[in-house]
Amino acid sequence: MPITNGDVASNGVPLNRDLEKLDWRNALEVLKEYKSRDGLDVHDLLDSKKNGALTYNDFLIQPGYIGFAASEVALDSPITKRISLKTPLLSSPMDTVTEENMAIHMALLGGLGVIHHNCSAEDQADMVRKVKRYENGFISEPLVLSQKTTVAEAKELKDKWGFGGFPVTETGQLKSKLIGIVTTRDIQFHPQPEDLVTEVMSKDLITAPAGTTLLEANEVLRKSRKGKLPIVDKDGNLVSLLSRSDLLKNLNYPLASKLPHSKQLIAAAAIGTRPDDKNRLQKLVEAGLDIVILDSSQGNSLYQIEMVKYIKQTYPDLDVIAGNVVTREQAANLIAAGADGLRIGMGSGSACITQEVMAVGRPQAAAVFSVSSFAARFGVPCIADGGIQNVGHIVKGLAMGASTVMMGGLLAGTTESPGTSFVNREGKLVKAYRGMGSIDAMEDKKAGGGGKDSKASNAGTARYFSEGDRLLVAQGVSGSVLDRGSVTKFVPYLIAGLQHSLQDIGSKSLVELREDVGRGKVRFELRSVSAQAEGNVHGLDSFDKKLYS
Repeated sequence: MPITNGDVASNGVPLNRDLEKLDWRNALEVLKEYKSRDGLDVHDLLDSKKNGALTYNDFLIQPGYIGFAASEVALDSPITKRISLKTPLLSSPMDTVTEENMAIHMALLGGLGVIHHNCSAEDQADMVRKVKRYENGFISEPLVLSQKTTVAEAKELKDKWGFGGFPVTETGQLKSKLIGIVTTRDIQFHPQPEDLVTEVMSKDLITAPAGTTLLEANEVLRKSRKGKLPIVDKDGNLVSLLSRSDLLKNLNYPLASKLPHSKQLIAAAAIGTRPDDKNRLQKLVEAGLDIVILDSSQGNSLYQIEMVKYIKQTYPDLDVIAGNVVTREQAANLIAAGADGLRIGMGSGSACITQEVMAVGRPQAAAVFSVSSFAARFGVPCIADGGIQNVGHIVKGLAMGASTVMMGGLLAGTTESPGTSFVNREGKLVKAYRGMGSIDAMEDKKAGGGGKDSKASNAGTARYFSEGDRLLVAQGVSGSVLDRGSVTKFVPYLIAGLQHSLQDIGSKSLVELREDVGRGKVRFELRSVSAQAEGNVHGLDSFDKKLYS
């Protein structure tokens, strides 16, 4: 039926239309006639009385206006009250996800890797130390060899620390006379491991005097063909060291996560809330820890509140992230105790079955919005932890108010995660992955001296308050995930996808995204099961889902 003057649309707007005389240039004026905007604001979307509690797959974000290039989107975001990252991506403190290799590469790429505590305190402290030693300006406490060190011992140090350039001094200590430098080339193929390093070390050294600025020292190192630049005092005593590899890291990883005025990567690690964790924390702080995450499936406990207060009193320069929480009531107790950040999520992880087994938890989108909007009133950033399966879920978590997102299963299949890849029965390359509440994790005897035959607890049992239980109740599963290659390619894909998504939404930064959501500029749409199917691959006989090249 043709439209005539006086007809009214379903929303009550007069159609007023002599279509032959309709001027397309009036489209914006006509738009103003509509009584409501397309879509829902975030409050209507997450009205649980109308829509129930939602998670990421239950809604979409409507597109906005593109007025800038995707590369212009700024992804800076705080992780604690005092520390911000260039990229809002974290790896989870799980023993199949984050050890020093993952932590180093996540930090280099602008995010952060949180080292798990399902190991001895000494091993965890060693991992923190490796992160802090990986990239430096002036290395004020370099590893120094003595004249009595053997080639075999130097090789062992290289294997332990991941680098092979060591200065040699007369006493084997800093502030002793420098006599040479041992490099990887000197010891790699040396046939006599019992020989002393003084027989193979380089003695033709280029040095810089104490008082040389970092800029000047970098220029000396750049012009030289040496891998290390020792800094010596007027008597030739070693006082510090500079590494050529650090120059390359600064060039290749401009987003690297570092504290202001520091050349070292930010190190984060998880601990529990038991008395022994205070001793563990001391070792981690001595190793250079910057951020500690209290690792518990239910963070609103007497144990965690007391631990937060203890940490803030004992280590005032250490930032502490508390959790996990999913309600404002849980969050309020931890914020009042002094938490610098919160971790949100309960039962939403890919290897977690807490919601199924314990009947407690909350859908992740509802949890993130409720807690983060409350915590924002106190300047406390929040981590959306769990439920992240793709770039879209990252965007939705951030749109719900999280400052950063934490990923477990999505990163477990990367080269930098612990463990080795293997071919499964279907011929696919996979890597082992397990929830920290799985029976395998809770019975792991290597984890902190725990195991089913030991009275000592490990991270798995402590996280789920299961120490001393005669019967362990699993809140997680063990399995495998597809191999994803290196995080040096996968994380940049996530970053690029995040930037393109914000470009589609019309927000030029994460700060702007959160502001636009709060004032209703960013709109949402509920998504039926049929709409979810429509929005995914369908109608094809076969396809290759290659996400990036």
